[in-house]
Amino acid sequence: MVAIEVENLRKEFPGVVAVDDVSFTVGQGEIFGFLGPNGAGKTTTISILCTLLKPTSGRTLVNGLNCATRSLDVRRSVGIVFQDSCLDERLKSEENLNFFAILYGLPKRERKRRIIEALTQMGLADRKGDIVRTFSRGMKRRLDIARGLLHVPKVLFLDEPTTGLDLQTRNRIWEDIQRLRATEGVTVLLTTHYIEEAEICDRVAIIDQGKLVACDTPENLKSGLESDVLVVKTIDDERLAPRIGERIHMVVEPTADGLKISMNESARDILRDLIETFSSEITAVYIKRPTLSDVFLKLTGSEIRPESRNDTDRMREFIRSRRRS
Repeated sequence: MVAIEVENLRKEFPGVVAVDDVSFTVGQGEIFGFLGPNGAGKTTTISILCTLLKPTSGRTLVNGLNCATRSLDVRRSVGIVFQDSCLDERLKSEENLNFFAILYGLPKRERKRRIIEALTQMGLADRKGDIVRTFSRGMKRRLDIARGLLHVPKVLFLDEPTTGLDLQTRNRIWEDIQRLRATEGVTVLLTTHYIEEAEICDRVAIIDQGKLVACDTPENLKSGLESDVLVVKTIDDERLAPRIGERIHMVVEPTADGLKISMNESARDILRDLIETFSSEITAVYIKRPTLSDVFLKLTGSEIRPESRNDTDRMREFIRSRRRS
């Protein structure tokens, strides 16, 4: 079954097209990743799906509900965790969740049970009575996700959920997300600019400058690239590159990581000869397999990059301009 359906979505802000004719679907129970740099259109797309923004044109359905005509029903069926936390750090974690449970309209008799369940799902049950300002950044993020789970949503939107966290904390949050999908059947749509996070998703949509440039499983996206690459590090890459190329009759490309040689059926056969011939001048040899970073570079012509203006900046500027008018 389809949990999210987007057709020809377009969103314009003054002077810029943030989302440009984007179409994709997300299956029920799928972990779907939006991979792209800041400012690519990821947050804008999520905001439209959560009914916080109206599209300029296009059609969006969440859980079979039209986001434009049934916005209240859509909001009841989804949970969302934005880049900026909405927790009150002066309150205890349990008090924070109780406040949001009231906003979600949960009956009083259900609130305590749902709060404990959400905290347990995110490994925070033993910290329910602690003031949030004493939490680490990772714990605050997990509490944010627990807040998004209070009303048992069918779809959970996570906008850059691990930005600024250390690797260990990011891995912990990813374990929590995967467990949620396995135990609760929650559909997850997340945005990220971390390649390693996109690798874990069931499918990945690569978006750049508002356009969707590819959408498939990580393995299928990588399989569309060249075969494995042989990387050779030497004592003098510039001097040895033409000599090695002449010896093996292949193109040798100098890179920051070493000399890059695209593998083919005969490449492995020449590896032994290469090492023996240049044994005193080669310092390391390894095989580099294609990554999603390589896919993104090939499809967009650039690497994942930070930008000074992101989607949130654009929305805030748009709101300010509407207020002034």
